[in-house]
Amino acid sequence: MEFSLSIYGAIAFFLLFYYYLLWSKPKTNKDKAPPEAGDARPFTGHLHLMRGDSATQLPHIKLAALADKHGPIFTIRFGVRRAVVISSSELAKQLFTTWDFAVSSRPQLRASKHLSHDLAMFGFAPYGAYWRQLRKLISVELLSSRRVELLSHVRVSEISQSINELYKLWEEKRDSSGKVLVDMKQWFGDLNLNVVLKMVAGKRFHGGGVAEETRRCREVLREFFRLGGMFVAADALPYLGPLDLGGYEKRMKETAKELDEIVGGWLEEHRENGYSGDDKPRDFMEVLLSAVRDSNF
Repeated sequence: MEFSLSIYGAIAFFLLFYYYLLWSKPKTNKDKAPPEAGDARPFTGHLHLMRGDSATQLPHIKLAALADKHGPIFTIRFGVRRAVVISSSELAKQLFTTWDFAVSSRPQLRASKHLSHDLAMFGFAPYGAYWRQLRKLISVELLSSRRVELLSHVRVSEISQSINELYKLWEEKRDSSGKVLVDMKQWFGDLNLNVVLKMVAGKRFHGGGVAEETRRCREVLREFFRLGGMFVAADALPYLGPLDLGGYEKRMKETAKELDEIVGGWLEEHRENGYSGDDKPRDFMEVLLSAVRDSNF
């Protein structure tokens, strides 16, 4: 008898929760909200429309088909989250000019929370005073025309050094016909990695005799960007968060910890080496440390 009552209680709870999600009204005025696309399901909304295994079932193709049916602006639901889809260039222009503050922030997803020190990174930070301060620092100190010009020698030297390494490889491993097999994807990847790390932290990995550190840094960065674009189940259905379906949140926390260890080591090296204060080209870490010391931001 007690077992039957517990089953009936669970069923009643889920029915009440179902009708709450189905009939609860949003706080915004529905008359001013764009129309919602049809074929929404309870709990999951339109998530099932985003699934597909063939090229004709890619998300952007499905969204285009919905735009043909519902017009240039409509809403869809990913679980408890609501999104606005715009397929008109005129509406997009108006949105990013007149109402740009409304789209200046990214949604607070699990990846944003775990990979960016709870939205502390510029790319994940919500629009506000903190974000505007970071934008000023980046545009004035890091990505200004003068700073890019000061670090132009990095791009030149890295390209030259990578080509020299490629030539040495050809000399050592060329076959009888004077050819050598080269993985150009890895070569360009190493070149990009060295240019970025040289400009950011003043370090060069590939070809520097630190293969293990190079491998670890490459793997952590690759995993960081892969997980940064991951949409996990708990983003749409927050009540599934404790389950951590697929173990993605655990991996996000581990990747963030590994990246902190790597970047933290670079930061300690910069603090120990100090900065002379002259106007020589510096990497981004030295620029940021100097800005913090001078209290300009």
